[in-house]
Amino acid sequence: MKTDRTITILFFLLLVLIPLDFFLIFRVAPTEKVMGDVQRIFYLHVSLALGALLAFTGVFVSSIIFLWKKKIVWDSVASTCAGIGLLFSTLVLITGSMWARPIWNVWWTWDPRLLTVLILWFIYIGYFLLRGGIADKFKKAQYSAVIGIIGYVDIPLVRYATKWWNSIHPLLSQEGGGLDPVMKKVMLFSLATFAVLTIFLFLFRFRLAGIEERLEILKKKMED
Repeated sequence: MKTDRTITILFFLLLVLIPLDFFLIFRVAPTEKVMGDVQRIFYLHVSLALGALLAFTGVFVSSIIFLWKKKIVWDSVASTCAGIGLLFSTLVLITGSMWARPIWNVWWTWDPRLLTVLILWFIYIGYFLLRGGIADKFKKAQYSAVIGIIGYVDIPLVRYATKWWNSIHPLLSQEGGGLDPVMKKVMLFSLATFAVLTIFLFLFRFRLAGIEERLEILKKKMED
């Protein structure tokens, strides 16, 4: 199948991209003068944030399409994207704490951007708790779609928290615009690598969800 071929191609591409990305981050990118080596976490931190943004955007768009078309396949797309977004946002919080400890001398602070990311994380924890608590497939999809759409409202708050409120979190413009040319190239490569990883995870998990669905249908037929 075409999807299987695409998954295979992306898998082998990532076998090259991910080790190369880590090599560029830890061996090629110059050391930042003020923060030192801990700044290297930012390459992963920002790239994971991009992956989460792509995934949650997928939840938002597919949830709207589900409510419009009433086709359950779009719920599968949304839940697959939500799982990836939750994974990446968890890693965003972890890598952010790893950076904050040596720079801010705390693992966590109630900074506006950190708080809005944490709220986003809790929204999608609730998304999956809801899905686990509703047996009816169509009702589950409807309620999940509503949460997926409402939850996306938090994305602009995450993006502009450093500008709208008194935040000590570095601005995205500073993260990109103030970088050394080599740092900028490494950052762009890392962003591209994690974009490919996000697409791969979506296709792989969506394919797996389709197999699980067919096995469930087959199991019910055998029981009948």
